[in-house]
Amino acid sequence: MGIGIFILELVTPIMESMAPHMPGETFPKFFTLEMFQRSLLAAAMVAIVGGFLGSFLLIRNLALIGDGLAHVSFGGVAVGIVIGAASPLWYALVFSTIASIIIYELQSREILTGDASIAIFLTGMLAFGLVLLRHSGVGITVQVESYLWGSLLLTSSDDLDLIAFISIASLLLIAFIRPALLATTVDPLASLVQGLPVRAIGLLFSCITAAVVVSMVQVVGTLLVTALLVTPAATAQLVGRSFRSCLAWTQFFGLSSVFLGLYFSAELDTGSGAMIALVAAIIFSIVAFPKFFVLFNPSNLRGLSTQIPLDMPESSVIEVESEVK
Repeated sequence: MGIGIFILELVTPIMESMAPHMPGETFPKFFTLEMFQRSLLAAAMVAIVGGFLGSFLLIRNLALIGDGLAHVSFGGVAVGIVIGAASPLWYALVFSTIASIIIYELQSREILTGDASIAIFLTGMLAFGLVLLRHSGVGITVQVESYLWGSLLLTSSDDLDLIAFISIASLLLIAFIRPALLATTVDPLASLVQGLPVRAIGLLFSCITAAVVVSMVQVVGTLLVTALLVTPAATAQLVGRSFRSCLAWTQFFGLSSVFLGLYFSAELDTGSGAMIALVAAIIFSIVAFPKFFVLFNPSNLRGLSTQIPLDMPESSVIEVESEVK
């Protein structure tokens, strides 16, 4: 018995007790049928770990790396499909991990900027996967499309075990390196002077990102990973007043996107990955809409030049700096 199935057996009684209170005709089946229970549990775990990781990616200005590594993982999936692998996600994990290390080295050694290296890998590996599938005669099958757009309802026991392992391991590693990660984010040079292993922390964080992105491919597909990795974290920064509050709000928005997305996809008979991404974008728009008008209020325009141009609230910067010290 894998760790994913073990967790599923623990939460199954809770899910079954919630089923009568769930709205809709099809959505309650996610709490009673094992196949749908696996899908719901996988989506929830990915949303939780993606929320924590996305918050750190935003303050490190690496929001695009999730999308880039997701496209890289498609190249690994293509290789796995062509050679007939039972679980192509393992090949995606290898490809994404290698790419994340190379991208970090290119950025840290100032050979290329982070965005440029991500863009090169994004387009190159996606093209590699498509060319390989066409040349091998496999083509764009239903299985290939499931990795592009997500195949949450087809989550197998092995897939759930892989997602659960990656999620738990990533959360434990992030919790372990959190103080050092915050320190290297705020001031890498000072962290290096203080003796912190800046390069090792950066490489470990890159590998964690690659693993989490691969786990998301099963839920939302390679083309929609940003929906769970970045959008909830970006929404949380609009309402959070500190870094800790942003982490809490990210979980709320991420899990809300998953549950509402699954509800609407089940009742409207649409793709689950696309609906989750759409709901996440709608939630962001609802939260950002009032901020837009407040920002462009004539009485506030005069204060724009004095605002701190950071990717997180000013109070978060103060909190991070105090925690590092």
